[in-house]
Amino acid sequence: MKNPIKHSLKTEIWPVIILLTTIGLSFWAYPKLPPEVVTHWNFYGQANGWSSREFHAIFFPALLAAMYGLFVFMPKFDPRSERYAEFSEAYLIMRNSILLVLAVVFAAATFSNLGYGINIGTTVAGVIGLLMIILGNNFGKIKRNFFVGIRTPWTLSSDNVWNKTHRLGGRLFMFWGVFLIFTPWLRPMATLIILLGGLITIIFWLNIYSYLLYRKEKATKN
Repeated sequence: MKNPIKHSLKTEIWPVIILLTTIGLSFWAYPKLPPEVVTHWNFYGQANGWSSREFHAIFFPALLAAMYGLFVFMPKFDPRSERYAEFSEAYLIMRNSILLVLAVVFAAATFSNLGYGINIGTTVAGVIGLLMIILGNNFGKIKRNFFVGIRTPWTLSSDNVWNKTHRLGGRLFMFWGVFLIFTPWLRPMATLIILLGGLITIIFWLNIYSYLLYRKEKATKN
């Protein structure tokens, strides 16, 4: 089965650099890490989750490698694989952004466990917020498929519903991403409201919006 995304040195150089840099950091940091490392922090920046340094050093590089492979081969198995060629640039930007964010989170956690003064809350909120802005900026370019984008029964049924829902979804995710960047300077309850409340609101809104568009389109056809 032919891959609809044309891969070349130009398209793959950045994800390969991200992956190799993450693996290199893991090898360099492993002997310097304490036997038990912090892997999770609460809203106050306090450690509340730990793992062995072996798990820390292996899990994230393995996760990045698995996700890279998934992004490479996933379009081949989509029943609408031919549509990926229409938004290949946006797809690759989104892929590279997700891999980079995971690598930054791994690096921040690693250097924090090595004693460097890394503000995990600010770092994670910043990169996740930027990721939402980047994803949102590219949502409107995604064409109807089964694996990538806002997939509701109604967006999958119509190109028109898909396109309009993704244009709205892109603006909402960008707006949400801006708020996420500033959450480290807010109270934990406000952060929780923006993080979970924002996500739930967006999901609910987009489902209702796509349903109403579908009903309107169906009524127009009838």
